[in-house]
Amino acid sequence: THWNHPRFFAYFATSAAPVAIAAEALVATLDVKAMLWRTSPAATELEEVVMRWLGRLMGLPDEFTGIIYDTASIGGFTALAAARQRLDPSIREHGMSGQPDLRVYITEHTHSHVEKGAIALGIGRRNVVRVPCDSSGRMIPQEFESQIARDVAGGKRPMAVVATVGTTSMTSIDPVAQIGAIARRHGVWLHVDAAYAGVAAICPEFAWILEGCESADSLVVNPHKWLFVPMDCSALYVRDEALLRQAFSLVPEYLATTDAGGVRNYMDYGLQLGRRFRALKLWFVLRHFGAQGLRRRLRAHVALAAEFARWVEEEPGWEVAAAHPLALVCFRHAPPELEPTQLDAHNERLMHAANATGEIFLSHTKLDGAFVLRLSVGNLRTSLADVAMAWRVLRSAAGSVA
Repeated sequence: THWNHPRFFAYFATSAAPVAIAAEALVATLDVKAMLWRTSPAATELEEVVMRWLGRLMGLPDEFTGIIYDTASIGGFTALAAARQRLDPSIREHGMSGQPDLRVYITEHTHSHVEKGAIALGIGRRNVVRVPCDSSGRMIPQEFESQIARDVAGGKRPMAVVATVGTTSMTSIDPVAQIGAIARRHGVWLHVDAAYAGVAAICPEFAWILEGCESADSLVVNPHKWLFVPMDCSALYVRDEALLRQAFSLVPEYLATTDAGGVRNYMDYGLQLGRRFRALKLWFVLRHFGAQGLRRRLRAHVALAAEFARWVEEEPGWEVAAAHPLALVCFRHAPPELEPTQLDAHNERLMHAANATGEIFLSHTKLDGAFVLRLSVGNLRTSLADVAMAWRVLRSAAGSVA
């Protein structure tokens, strides 16, 4: 169950590159608090550099600026705060009391941090609206626009929509371009959660996954998920960073400085005052692997997942449960002798049996109410032999729990 092990296939498999571990040791040695430019000029300047590099690698517009947070949960919360600031700046001073309900639009596959953010911002869970999905787990744009119309008619204020590029359960990709066009027509903030899949766009053949994101108001991607940077490192890109400052900047006298204009004080862009020097480990990874080295490793992971899916599809009694455009495969054991009502419990027992061997570690999700297994490839050291071991363990476990 060690997350940095090459046979850890659960959740989103990740890994810490040795060069990034060295960077973390250096960060601890320097012990920088990246809050004011004055206290940490190198940390501030390097963060600007690596965010620009990463954005260009993914094909984001140059007008997007990036800020590093710990996780996509905090990045998403910060984006929602900016959306609220744009919709009604008076809420910062006077709060939500007496205000019409603000609405945030998601789907059943959107990550749970959006609802948590709505709770923390005073929007409330009841105002987080689930838009229906198609059979591929993608938000249906027409349903999104219909929901906006119903909300406006009911006196609600549409505030933000969250489109996901690579959902947690099955890596489905919402139609961002269509969602964005609707959002612009209605003055709704478009936040794109590309925490897992966004980095795949550095490969030209996967650039399509970020189509439409050029019109987003904010986008989050996690280098600590699939770019070999140790936890934690999440990059939030925004089109208008002034809204973040308007939402969060609060400068007491003991933090006031007289530095020349143009410097960035990162304490103004979120809840945190002191911040870790997270940019250094990302810089180490980008410099060490280079664009081609990163692309080669991401492609290898996608190929391993595709090979595993092929084995599942060719084996009688097994089935792939969803499309697998990247490095995650959803699948299950469905022997013909079992009734459909027995399959959920059977696959849950199978997963526990496989994990109990200590050879691999898997997790599950539910798709259309059905219990399915997930195999995620994302570790630098995962090889074809490791994936083959997982397949052997799974087939053996299937026999033992039959």
